[in-house]
Amino acid sequence: MLLFLKGTLMKKRIIFAILLTLCWLSFSYGNDEKKSVSVIFDSDMGSDYDDVGALTVLYALVGSGEAKILGTMSCNLCENSAICIDVINQYYGNDIPVGVPASGKSDCGNGNWGDWMNMLPDLFPHKLTRRADAPDAVTEYRRILSAEPDKSVVIVTVGYFTNIAALLQSKPDQHSPITGEELVRKKVKLLVSMAGTFPSGKEWNSSFDTKSTQIVVEKFPVHIIFSGSEIGEKILTGKRLIASDIPETPAKKVFKIRSDREPDGRNSWDQTAVLVGVRGTEKYFNTVKGRMIMNNDGSNTWENDPNGMHEYLTFKMPPEELITIIEDLMMLK
Repeated sequence: MLLFLKGTLMKKRIIFAILLTLCWLSFSYGNDEKKSVSVIFDSDMGSDYDDVGALTVLYALVGSGEAKILGTMSCNLCENSAICIDVINQYYGNDIPVGVPASGKSDCGNGNWGDWMNMLPDLFPHKLTRRADAPDAVTEYRRILSAEPDKSVVIVTVGYFTNIAALLQSKPDQHSPITGEELVRKKVKLLVSMAGTFPSGKEWNSSFDTKSTQIVVEKFPVHIIFSGSEIGEKILTGKRLIASDIPETPAKKVFKIRSDREPDGRNSWDQTAVLVGVRGTEKYFNTVKGRMIMNNDGSNTWENDPNGMHEYLTFKMPPEELITIIEDLMMLK
């Protein structure tokens, strides 16, 4: 009888151990599957307002566990650019600094095009009140990248390449003993950028600071995916956001401010770069591999190459479906 009880007890322990192991494997597998993407977001937040939608999309992906924001940068010298990024950061409870360029160009909008950028800081709380109080973007990049695991960071740029070019040219500092180009090669796994028109054309983000774009397309040591202007051009969002019953978020407020001039919504150039940076291309887009060539006049051309370091997006999912996906994310409360 005693031997029987001991045998039964041993069997129960073995079964329990097996179940515990299976649970642990399931948990580990689930964690690998749901591992969030570490993102640095770089924006020219200024005259155009799809940047507001893009950062909102990124926060929605943070909320779903798909992304983690390591840093936010402005590549625009306009005074309110970094402040508007800080407004969105603070609204979604993220008290991270906004890096700004030491030099570069300013785009505050012509006429009333950038009016929303002057209104937003008056409508929502923010900690940053002067651009001069924001940290240097290159220093922030180097600080963040040096602390991250190798090949783990995705940089998403939805503005010009001012900060990225400066990062590549940066020297060793207190954060890392290696150059910027070496640091990028070591820590970054992908750059996704809303820039260029493909296979050829002239687009604002890439042409506004042509020299920086040339530096990046020639020297960036990691793979680049470009979401060209022809992609976001076909994806209009904002109309359903404005009509929704969600609270007056920064995105809803900005799109509402602009709706009298663009009642059908705004082209979602920047949101597509965020979507691809976090979720990848497979479900949404096809890509063409090769090399982007940036000309001195601000235009770009393309060389096909199946082994190229660059890719540009082409449509796989119809634009109408992408509109729904992106606007659903923009409705983050």
